Amino acid sequence: MKGTKLKNKGVGSGRLEGLEVPGQLRNLSNQQLLELADEIRARILSTVAATGGHLAPSLGVVELTMALHYVFDAAHDRIIWDVGHQAYAHKLLTGRQKDFDSIRQYGGLSGFPKRSESKYDAFGTGHSSTSISAGLGISVGNHLRGSQARTIAVIGDGSMTAGMAFEGLNHAGDLARNLIVVLNDNEMSISPNVGSLSSFLSRKLSGKTLTYLKREMEDFLNSIPGVGPNILQVLRRSVDSLISFFTPGMLFQALQFKYIGPINGHRIDKLIETFEIAGNIEGPVLVHVLTKKGKGYELAEKDPTRFHGVGAFDVTSGRSLEQAKTVSYTKVFGQAMMKLADLDPKVIGITAAMPQGTGLDGFAAAHPDRFFDVGIAEQHAVTFAAGLATEGFKPVVAVYSTFLQRAYDQVLHDVCLQNLPVVFAMDRGGLVGEDGPTHHGVFDMSFLRNVPNMVLMAPKDENELQRMLKTALDHHGPSAIRYPRGEGAGVELDDELKPLEMGKGELLRPGKDLVIVGIGSTVQCAMEAAGRLQALGIEAAVINARFVKPLDSELILTWARKTGAVLTVEENMLQGGFGSAVLEMFEEESFFPQAFKRLGICDFFVPHGNQTLLRNLCGIDSEAIERAAIKLINHNNGQVLRAIR
Repeated sequence: MKGTKLKNKGVGSGRLEGLEVPGQLRNLSNQQLLELADEIRARILSTVAATGGHLAPSLGVVELTMALHYVFDAAHDRIIWDVGHQAYAHKLLTGRQKDFDSIRQYGGLSGFPKRSESKYDAFGTGHSSTSISAGLGISVGNHLRGSQARTIAVIGDGSMTAGMAFEGLNHAGDLARNLIVVLNDNEMSISPNVGSLSSFLSRKLSGKTLTYLKREMEDFLNSIPGVGPNILQVLRRSVDSLISFFTPGMLFQALQFKYIGPINGHRIDKLIETFEIAGNIEGPVLVHVLTKKGKGYELAEKDPTRFHGVGAFDVTSGRSLEQAKTVSYTKVFGQAMMKLADLDPKVIGITAAMPQGTGLDGFAAAHPDRFFDVGIAEQHAVTFAAGLATEGFKPVVAVYSTFLQRAYDQVLHDVCLQNLPVVFAMDRGGLVGEDGPTHHGVFDMSFLRNVPNMVLMAPKDENELQRMLKTALDHHGPSAIRYPRGEGAGVELDDELKPLEMGKGELLRPGKDLVIVGIGSTVQCAMEAAGRLQALGIEAAVINARFVKPLDSELILTWARKTGAVLTVEENMLQGGFGSAVLEMFEEESFFPQAFKRLGICDFFVPHGNQTLLRNLCGIDSEAIERAAIKLINHNNGQVLRAIR
């Protein structure tokens, strides 16, 4: 049946189990290397099918990874993986095959390169387009300390659309240090690549075509009577320059890189030969490798976008084993965007290479003239949106919270300083789960609420999300909505989207002993905790704040004065977050309750693991809220105690 097995033969030879260090690859013949490649693909496929993870990217670079470890000594040389979600084969080849089944599970292997996990992980990654800059820094560091170690930065063609990659290339060409950049060109990032650069990189002329072109030009020059042979020698460099015009090499040669390629990224013998040549060249070198995302698993080859990052699935059919009970926040956002765009021709959708991930794929199909995928270029996306806003449009930048961090200056300087009506729809706000600390969106409340003119909202459920989108589009200034990864609460969605009253929260239940003020995903947990507290004789009021900024100070003050005890809960860093905003409001109002406690994420990077486990670890689930409330209340004598931090 389609997709059930890898295309190549040789699975089951057991070579992977006996591989303890990557240097052992050099003891294998080419046929044995091919058999090992099949084993690696089979192991990646079976593991990701059981646990979820990044499948298609890792399947596409198996031979590339093996060739790198065959030629270079990763314990001495430095291999840097851009983004890092394609590093599964690298982990299997560097002594982690026995623990590979734990990948992305709490306490197990990270889904990305992590320096604390292995000496073979030269640089921690998770966001794209960092490998060249990091690699150049490592190369210069090696030079300064007299090391002969070689540095290899592996970067995808999607990551090449980001400006940071070109900043690194430009500096590397100027310094002329030894640096090998491997361009993994599969014409994909997460979604199909966009932009003129992607088209340029995809200009792949076969060796036969290039040879024919060169021969024809040489024959023509030789045919010129008298001066032909002499002029051919003089113009040979011009011929080579003309040929380079038809290949991507021209761009990199202009940046002072020696260009090799493009070469077949699934011919391990050719890869080994090429990397051995590149390793002996002085100065910066770019090796252009052509790969197929999802290689070896037919379903992933046909639909690499879906299999880029997946949950557990059935290998035979490709169907997900995780059946959603309710509609996700992402899907609700996408549906609301289409509905609002149907009513307002000024609504624009913008994403940075993630139309499916942000839920804008439907919008793109319905309104192609008002949808813009800018590639992996969050900074450009924000300032592009600012330009649109000056012309009277209503741009919505749909982006993961963690990736908006890359465009903070543009948010502050280009949008908020000019008070432009740009909407930031921040998906994956809060703890995202197995992708871990590089992807947790737990900083946005802290880094956005201190920017003048910004309105910051977080919905308690998916219906409130679509109402907040309407609120943001009606607002004549910058606004941001952060919402969590995953399913909503399954509430009924309004057909007619009405805006919320700006800066107004809602009282979900009254109470006399304390008030729990939740924001976003923590509101439901607060309600659950309040229900259990009632069984203990503690009557807790619960407020859904809705707005981090402007804060509903009137509502919070009213119930703080009534109860004397306030507990705030947020899925964000405590420093500068929602609870801090409430504290600042109390100070401004010259009021402080008898007892006050903030629940949120403390001063550490949260590891990877499922969301439920991580919320428990961080002390922001319903049980933690209940425990914190009990500490605030002495329900035996009814006296409010001062919180002990």
